[in-house]
Amino acid sequence: MAMGGYFLYGQAIEWRGLPFGFTSGLFGGMFYLLTGFHGLHVLTGILLQGLMLTRSFIPGNYDNGSFGVEATSLFWHFVDVIWIVLFVLIYVWQ
Repeated sequence: MAMGGYFLYGQAIEWRGLPFGFTSGLFGGMFYLLTGFHGLHVLTGILLQGLMLTRSFIPGNYDNGSFGVEATSLFWHFVDVIWIVLFVLIYVWQ
């Protein structure tokens, strides 16, 4: 959760300092759309992890396993893989 929050903080700092905006052509629009949509998924992952953390304080809640924990883990892996693709497309291959 802390690393996700740090990512969102870094994204906000980056957006504030960019020399182009959302309406600055195709690259600007796609940049904000793709990174913003990824940031929304990071925020969703943080909220899901917060839910899993809150549920962990209920005694016996995870005794029989829980699909929610596995689903949250898979969601974070999906977000990580997508970020690798976006990083290569936006920052390396531009």
